[in-house]
Amino acid sequence: QVQLVESGGGLVQAGGSLSLSCAASGGVFSIVTWAWYRQTPGKTRDLVAQIRRQSDTTYADFVKGRFTISRDDAKNTVSLEMNNLKPEDTAVYYCYADHRHPPNYSPQHIWGPGTQVTVSS
Repeated sequence: QVQLVESGGGLVQAGGSLSLSCAASGGVFSIVTWAWYRQTPGKTRDLVAQIRRQSDTTYADFVKGRFTISRDDAKNTVSLEMNNLKPEDTAVYYCYADHRHPPNYSPQHIWGPGTQVTVSS
């Protein structure tokens, strides 16, 4: 069964940078879409960025120009480069993958356990 593991979270000062990575393992066949979401206590889990095949990307307005998502299909990984971080970026960041495999190729929605990002003012 495919599992995701995030890494790279931590504490950073406002204006600083962090890189998050997420690796898929356990019988990966094809990941159509990767995404990063974030969530703070009592709030919904919000899309931060997603990347589809052919590197087609989408970003939430609140991170445009500051965050960059990328994927490495050879390594089954996705990364999120976060620059000019703000205190309001503090959240648990979750990796998501839309995994497909034969014979049906129906979507499997897989989530990582999350990694904490804290931005101090």
